[in-house]
Amino acid sequence: MRFVIGLLLWTLLLVLAWPLALLILVLWPLLWLLSIPFRIVGTLMEALLALVRAVLFLPARLLGGDAR
Repeated sequence: MRFVIGLLLWTLLLVLAWPLALLILVLWPLLWLLSIPFRIVGTLMEALLALVRAVLFLPARLLGGDAR
């Protein structure tokens, strides 16, 4: 569904401002490649925060705390 909405928006942009739509079509793969390192860093930070949370809550879980 997200792809269809993006395609419809791009088609609307193509009708209204075709040079901008073509520029976006050419630059989109480059922007996607530039975003890969940020996705990797985001995933690593999420994993690190999950590890810290697990370590901090370990004593409570060992003592029988509420495991919601």
